[in-house]
Amino acid sequence: MNVLKGDLNLTASSIALTAGGTGGHLFPAHALAGELMRRGYEVDLITDQRAAYLGTDFPGRSIHRVPSATFRGKSPIEAIKMVATNSNGFKMSYDIMSETQPKAMVGFGGYPTIPPMLAALARSIPSMIQEQNSVMGRANRFLAPMVKAVALSFEDTRYLEDKVMEKSYITGTPLRDAVLEMRGGVYQPTQSGQPINLLCFGGSQGAKFFSEILPVTLQLLPQELRDRLMVVQQCREDDIDAVFDAYEVAGVAAELATFFDDLPYRMGGCHLAICRSGATTVAELAALGRPAVLVPLPHSVDNDQFENATRFEKAGAGWCFEQDIVTPERLAGTLRRLFEEPATLARAASRSKSLAQYDAVARLADLVVTLAEAPETFSVQAEAEGHAG
Repeated sequence: MNVLKGDLNLTASSIALTAGGTGGHLFPAHALAGELMRRGYEVDLITDQRAAYLGTDFPGRSIHRVPSATFRGKSPIEAIKMVATNSNGFKMSYDIMSETQPKAMVGFGGYPTIPPMLAALARSIPSMIQEQNSVMGRANRFLAPMVKAVALSFEDTRYLEDKVMEKSYITGTPLRDAVLEMRGGVYQPTQSGQPINLLCFGGSQGAKFFSEILPVTLQLLPQELRDRLMVVQQCREDDIDAVFDAYEVAGVAAELATFFDDLPYRMGGCHLAICRSGATTVAELAALGRPAVLVPLPHSVDNDQFENATRFEKAGAGWCFEQDIVTPERLAGTLRRLFEEPATLARAASRSKSLAQYDAVARLADLVVTLAEAPETFSVQAEAEGHAG
């Protein structure tokens, strides 16, 4: 179902965005939409049903949700279903663009972007993609040869073929307004006897792993530290009651929810975050100057979260724990050391902030506007400031 914000105003130039329905893809699209609207453009988003939690909060003219599917398994029947679903998504996207008339299309990754991006290409709409991770995702790898430009967060992005590199530009990961508005915040180390604000989240859908390991981990800490802890944790709905009970047993104060719509504020107020290491998460931690214990999502095809976490750790901004080998005892030992050495957390916070790219959304918007207004300037041999080649 699409969310329309009043009648479409076709007197203003419009730009279409498409993103997979998780925060890692949607938040950069959210950031770009806000910047483009400040520059006088209308913005329309095409995504999938997982983005339902967005409501009408997206800063654009309309949100369109179209069907999409990825192939899982070896069943011919499943393959036929996947083709049929994506064909339906392609047709719906094609019709949406007839209505909204975008001057350009920008894809932010995830398999749900494939039908809309192919529909834009079929309509000869100038198109580009943005890759948040240091490892190019499969959907973006598929689309990269077809688009006019590729915006990257990292110069040494993996799986970047030579022909794609020639039309790639380093812009960084765009940050939402809610994050940029808090960029001036100063990290305040906790003092002896004062509360310790610990934030735990696992992406837009939560993470069962954190619900299982963190209460056990915190119960292993000395009583003096447990008395000082204030935990804010995102939990899946199925887990929230059990997690609450576990913290009561451990004597730890906690606020639990399935989703925090003010997560940037929560991040900015924490002394330490424990979370996954999606590119957007890491970029926002850096922008806010917050240290983190990162547990990459395991078993991902491209291991992109592990790459993001190790970059953060090598910069001295945090600590990377692989989920398959971390134990409550090991994690508790690290947390105890950090809570008892606030200067260590403060140094990590400073190094985290040194990684911030506050101008990324403006750089990306510059590229998108050029694509919309002067698409003929892009070619395979294009050279410009910020070019990845």
